[in-house]
Amino acid sequence: MTKILDKAKQWLSPTFDAETQEEIKQLITSNAPDLEDRFYKDMEFGTGGIRGIMGAGTNRVNKYTLGRATQGLSNYLLKNVQKEQLKVVIAYDCRHNSKKFAKIVANVLSANNIKVFLFEDLRATPELSFAVRHLACDAGIVLTASHNPSEYNGYKVYWADGGQIVPPHDGGIIKNVNALDFSEINFNADEALIEIIGKEVDNVFIEASVKNGSLSESIDRANLKIVFTSLHGTSIVSVPQALAKAGYSDVHLVAEQSVPDGDFPTVTSPNPEEPEALKMATDLANKIGADIVIGTDPDCDRLGVAVRDTQGNMKLMNGNQTMVLMTQFLLKKWKEEGKINGKQFVGSTIVTTELVGAVAKNYGVETKIGLTGFKWIAKMVKDFPELDFIGGGEESFGYMVGDFVRDKDAVTATLLACEVAAYAKQHGSSFYEELLDIYVKNNFYKEHLIAITKKGMDGAAEIQQMLSTMRSNPLKEIDGEQVASLSDYQASTKTNLITGEVTTIDLPKSNVLIYQTIKGTRIAARPSGTEPKIKFYFSVNTSLDTKENCLKIEADLDAKIQRIIKEMKLN
Repeated sequence: MTKILDKAKQWLSPTFDAETQEEIKQLITSNAPDLEDRFYKDMEFGTGGIRGIMGAGTNRVNKYTLGRATQGLSNYLLKNVQKEQLKVVIAYDCRHNSKKFAKIVANVLSANNIKVFLFEDLRATPELSFAVRHLACDAGIVLTASHNPSEYNGYKVYWADGGQIVPPHDGGIIKNVNALDFSEINFNADEALIEIIGKEVDNVFIEASVKNGSLSESIDRANLKIVFTSLHGTSIVSVPQALAKAGYSDVHLVAEQSVPDGDFPTVTSPNPEEPEALKMATDLANKIGADIVIGTDPDCDRLGVAVRDTQGNMKLMNGNQTMVLMTQFLLKKWKEEGKINGKQFVGSTIVTTELVGAVAKNYGVETKIGLTGFKWIAKMVKDFPELDFIGGGEESFGYMVGDFVRDKDAVTATLLACEVAAYAKQHGSSFYEELLDIYVKNNFYKEHLIAITKKGMDGAAEIQQMLSTMRSNPLKEIDGEQVASLSDYQASTKTNLITGEVTTIDLPKSNVLIYQTIKGTRIAARPSGTEPKIKFYFSVNTSLDTKENCLKIEADLDAKIQRIIKEMKLN
């Protein structure tokens, strides 16, 4: 604790403003229980950059941790990008302090003689990714904490290709950040280098979204009844506009959730993965007889979709289901247009359903699989310029249509989900029935995610111990099925647990373990890159003979997943 106290007292120096010093004094004087958590480590770049609780301290999001990250980024750009005038674009979401933080970040960049394009008000994260290339910038930054609780904020860095930073740039930037003392941050803005942007970028982005998210001009869009909720986030400034431009006229907004608000007052968590977050939207859908409900997270890069099931009830799709169905329809479109010639691919991740690969294979299209996080899918687009990227996604409710945006994009994905629903309705089917058709052809896949929170320094150690135990003492059976293999992405090895054969995994190292049984059951485990959690991903599958049997088969698969969770003592 002495070391923590010494580190905290460094924040009482003149390097830090009076407000910050006062906050630290109060913490020390009151012997605040969270003092250790604020200072036991420095903010780190995870799968989504920096993300954490706001407040004073090295392990908090504040003026100084963001300033240090931006100074480090500035130093890296100045050393490694040989241009007369470097350019960076900045966007921010609805969270508390996002606008203030965005201006601080702009100030630091401009103080380092870097031209800054700063959005006039909150904007969707996918628009930031789009703007990087549209404005020919060398990097982009968005201030957001995605779907985290209201006390969080964050900072994501994008490179010139519009994708989030990946090797070698991520490591290079982190090295520059870690080499800095807080006293070395230059906060002295050059206002002449900060240009405010807005509608001129919005209009081009919306046009591109509509173009990429459309399946066919023959779709009857006016006949689809849509309920949309922005969950108090930034999508209210882009999704309704995109839907209107595409021709969807029967759109109903959840008024109580349409005003941007960093407190997210109507939900426990602004996470479209959770049925509770979309309850007001599904209630409205039931009241007016809507066909589809769509909700987005605060920075508008992920979407939750609820549709009518075979009983007519609103059912929240999981990220794997929406991804599979949207991929199927994109592949169908490409095939109908005669554009599939063996030089296309779709993107997925190691914890996403294997069903997407089966669907792509039906069309003779390759599925490339990367680590968790959309930055790896964006990297695929960059690494294989000779191939056409059709679309891709991951289980965490994100999807990317084409490569005009190089990150998950809830604006274009919302349009695509509505296209699927409108097409199905027009042809006497439904969004959910189209998914069932895929299950009949390829097997019914059911996925489930649980996340266990382990806060603080002790929690981080506990998470590492759980993973270490799973490595050193691997499971032999899962729900009575023999385990066939264990893939350890940290060791870059895949071990056949039946024969003992070890093969190399050709992906960057990551702290992920995946078990697979002889019958295709999968369990993946990994620490979250943005929250103090360990995540377990379950995937089971079996054949579905007819759509009429879907309820029984789904119940069987759900029961199987619950047995596995109990067997692993995770409940």
